[in-house]
Amino acid sequence: METTRGWEYVAAVAEGGAVLVAGVDPWGADWAALPVGSVVVADPIYPNQQHSMYAYRLVGVEPVVLFAAGEFSNGVWGFYEPSEAMRKFLLTRLR
Repeated sequence: METTRGWEYVAAVAEGGAVLVAGVDPWGADWAALPVGSVVVADPIYPNQQHSMYAYRLVGVEPVVLFAAGEFSNGVWGFYEPSEAMRKFLLTRLR
């Protein structure tokens, strides 16, 4: 797998743990999958390991909060934010 460009590591937390994505707690809102499929990100501790995650937006949050998230291991979630260029691309897919 090749790492998907345009995604920046935010945090790894236990499920429900404290994390902010674009200043918002993602656990406090519903997630809607973006129509772009999965993204491949590098593990923050073991960069040679890759993880497939899905891209989401937070429902009912303005301005739009976009992110990728998935489990690194059982109950440990990784969060990534899109770069500015990736964010612009993703926003075109929402309209």
